[in-house]
Amino acid sequence: MAKKMCELDENKVCDGCNKCLYCDLDPHKICDNCCECLDDHDYRAFKILEIVTDKEKAKKYS
Repeated sequence: MAKKMCELDENKVCDGCNKCLYCDLDPHKICDNCCECLDDHDYRAFKILEIVTDKEKAKKYS
């Protein structure tokens, strides 16, 4: 069976800490998909293709 990888650290195997479930704006709140973290953009949905944790790789998205 394949191991599930961490959503926040691509080099770590998921250990069930559930940090990926919490809100980016209020770390004490479980994310309820309110989309307040998306500023004033009008999104119906978006698909996450990749979570980049490498600083050098992330520079191309800045």
